[in-house]
Amino acid sequence: MIEAYILIQTRAGTARDVAAEISAVPGVLRAKAVAGPYDVIAQAEGETVDDLGRLVIARIQQVAGISRTLTCPVVEL
Repeated sequence: MIEAYILIQTRAGTARDVAAEISAVPGVLRAKAVAGPYDVIAQAEGETVDDLGRLVIARIQQVAGISRTLTCPVVEL
């Protein structure tokens, strides 16, 4: 299983709704509105890197209110 954190910037006033909608997407383990340069942080997983990429592009980035995402895969060193 490939795991990643997705840092999400949203339009003003939409972070709480974006986090709630993303939380319902299959493959997303959790999503929380946060303070700082990003408005929402989501934890997600996929069987492969390609599955995770499809999850971000086809599902998460399509949520209304999102302006930018940054995907940070978890690495085991």
